[in-house]
Amino acid sequence: MKYRRRLGFALVATAVIMASPLAAQPAQPAPTPYKLGIVTFLSGAAAGPFGVPARNAAELLIEALNAGKLPAPYDKKGINGSPIETVIVDEAGGTTKQVTEYRNLVQRQNVDAVIGYISSGDCLAIAPLADELKKITIFFDCGTPRVFEDANYKYLFRTGATATMDNVAAARYLLKNNPATKNISGINQNYAWGQDSWNDFKASMEALKPDVKVTTEQFPKLLAGQYGAEISALLVDKPDVVHSSFWGGDMEALVLQGKARGIFEDRNVVLTCGETAMFRLASQIPNGAVLGGRGPHGVFAPDNALNRWFREAYTERYGTPPTYPSYKMVQAILGLKAATEKAAGGKPGQPSEEAVIAAFEGLSFETPSGTVDMKLGKGHQAVQSTAYGRFKLDPATGQPTMTDVTTYAAECVNPPDGVKSEDWIKGGFKGAKCP
Repeated sequence: MKYRRRLGFALVATAVIMASPLAAQPAQPAPTPYKLGIVTFLSGAAAGPFGVPARNAAELLIEALNAGKLPAPYDKKGINGSPIETVIVDEAGGTTKQVTEYRNLVQRQNVDAVIGYISSGDCLAIAPLADELKKITIFFDCGTPRVFEDANYKYLFRTGATATMDNVAAARYLLKNNPATKNISGINQNYAWGQDSWNDFKASMEALKPDVKVTTEQFPKLLAGQYGAEISALLVDKPDVVHSSFWGGDMEALVLQGKARGIFEDRNVVLTCGETAMFRLASQIPNGAVLGGRGPHGVFAPDNALNRWFREAYTERYGTPPTYPSYKMVQAILGLKAATEKAAGGKPGQPSEEAVIAAFEGLSFETPSGTVDMKLGKGHQAVQSTAYGRFKLDPATGQPTMTDVTTYAAECVNPPDGVKSEDWIKGGFKGAKCP
């Protein structure tokens, strides 16, 4: 009798245990973190307007991704379920230092991917290392078209458009609004970004208006900070248009020094990277200055669910609206997530780098800035639309705004795949689709 009772108790206990969800399903191991290297300026003149806003955006986005709080199609936690961990590196210090830092990220920190680089000089130095070390690397900001026009890469991608887009659009905008323009001048930094930007702008103006004249071309040293001599030369020449691709502290210094000397008076000054100063220098930028944001970013970004989330979350946390470096960092991270999850095909864990590369090539994905299409560089280089407008400080609210905004479709301001920007511009923009 005792034996039967004990057997009954044992059978009941066994049934209870088997019915328990915990017993039926053994505990699943936690997913391995996805280790992401992020490189951006954290010190120096480029940190305040560029590097730190990009880092802030990365931290905000990754926190939301890890919590699964982003709008669809990015509501899956982390990257394919793996929580994202970051190793953040300061881009300051020059190309030699950045080459060393990149090797450390890949060989010592063992990151799964690298996202970074604002300076075009740094990008040109890092590009061949991505294939040498066989590590997926995404350039989020630097704009020189040379990266994919002069070479082919397997492991390297760039999720933002090149400087060609910025300068073709700037030329179209200026001639649309000021068709009587007779002469132009430029002040651009003396390295890849500044030289490429000026060459593309000058060639675009000459292609669209063959009788336009170039009065002066100024190429001060990167991060020089003082531009008295260059401003004096521009004032003497009295051009109709002053073009500058200055960015970061250089651009802000030019605004402050140029306003004091009257360079913005009686001429059109176009700052292709000027959107980053909209809120930082709202009381200093002269009304009417032509500003760009290197794509449909910041104040030029479309109204979509991702953008509404991003603007609200960023402004609430940091007390200022996000500008284009923040948007471009978000764009790069979302591109990596989209490619990885496409490669995974719904299966858990991280797919191979080969599978991610195949998924990334030619990918179209959604961002707060709209759709990004990886159409150039054999599917490794993005194209987007872009916009320009004139700065205006609203006297009633004290808030900076943009007026006379014109948006240019990606097909209007980017060359076809396989065609170098310089040749495309000088050939009269063959194949461009402009409304």
